[in-house]
Amino acid sequence: MLYEFLLGLIVIGAIAMIFALRIEYKWGIITALTSAFLSALFSVINGKLTHKYESELITFYELSGGWLALTILFVFLGELNFSLFPNTTSDWVYLLILGSVCTAYPFIESVRVMRLLSPFTVMLSINLEPVYGIILAYFFLGDDEKMSPTFYSAALLIIAVLFTNAYITKRRNKGLAKANS
Repeated sequence: MLYEFLLGLIVIGAIAMIFALRIEYKWGIITALTSAFLSALFSVINGKLTHKYESELITFYELSGGWLALTILFVFLGELNFSLFPNTTSDWVYLLILGSVCTAYPFIESVRVMRLLSPFTVMLSINLEPVYGIILAYFFLGDDEKMSPTFYSAALLIIAVLFTNAYITKRRNKGLAKANS
């Protein structure tokens, strides 16, 4: 959609505002932008897959593939060390809870929601987590928090894009519902 592209450009501009004064962090910025791009690509692919397959099946293959890729990488690098594995029953229980309740279930639901929301909307929401975290840090850390006014202006711009996207999507869906009636 054209409006999603334009909103994406605004977000890129806001990110540029945040990092315009921080050139010394260029590799971190490049890594973050690459990660965001790959994450967005992943979401677009998932958005397409959700119309063909169940979210549980998609999640099973993706998480299994990630586990397999990391295992092969660790073996290749000679870093696979069995001391990394938990050695107590309680540790295994905690890992099971983290893996199923805190990882697999939310991932299944995030894939399922892509049947209802565009990948753009999902990614915009997910990629705002650091912004939410920094804003919360301001309230918890007060004067010890070190972000510039430019950062907060850019963060507000990104949040405005999020609300604009929600507003446009809601109006568009209402228009589609009326047209189908």
